[in-house]
Amino acid sequence: MKKAIVLLSGGLDSATALYLALNEGYRCHCLIFDYGQRHLREIEAAKKIARKVKCAFRMV
Repeated sequence: MKKAIVLLSGGLDSATALYLALNEGYRCHCLIFDYGQRHLREIEAAKKIARKVKCAFRMV
């Protein structure tokens, strides 16, 4: 099985990239960056997306 690391920000672009990779048959692992952004909503959205598609994720 093909593997991919997807940089997941919680926004539309990275969520689309994740869904495209999954659709192409990749087993995905999501990487979420906490860079001190003002809105933690982005991180929570990224976690929710990863959980919804049953992808492992790691925050850095």
